Amino acid sequence: MAIRGAIPVRFEDVFPAGAFAVSVEPVADFEASKSGAKVQARDKATGHPLWVVSVVDPDPEARDTSARVKVVAPVLPVLPDAAPGLPFRPVEFDGLTVTAYVNNGGRVAYSLKATGVRAPAANRSSAKSAA
Repeated sequence: MAIRGAIPVRFEDVFPAGAFAVSVEPVADFEASKSGAKVQARDKATGHPLWVVSVVDPDPEARDTSARVKVVAPVLPVLPDAAPGLPFRPVEFDGLTVTAYVNNGGRVAYSLKATGVRAPAANRSSAKSAA
């Protein structure tokens, strides 16, 4: 099999119960930051800065209930407002891709990357609540 690089996936396939953003921050470039000054990592394909959005996955069947999604964007992505009465910020990711790798423990892990983060589409939210 000759799969190379990131595999495009639908948001709904990765987060079938949705996702809630906790925070967004720059991704550090550890190699370039060795001189003491923190340097932000950049996407190899576009040259844009990388940001990481920490999310909670509310799916009761999820193996992991938290994830980190790297977002390629020229400026800090703005998270949508919190849901009324809750501290959670429902989000969806555009241009989502997944890359499989073997982590330091020898297990297969996945890296998620997106081209954007936004509030969930209205029709998707209402479709979920109707189900």
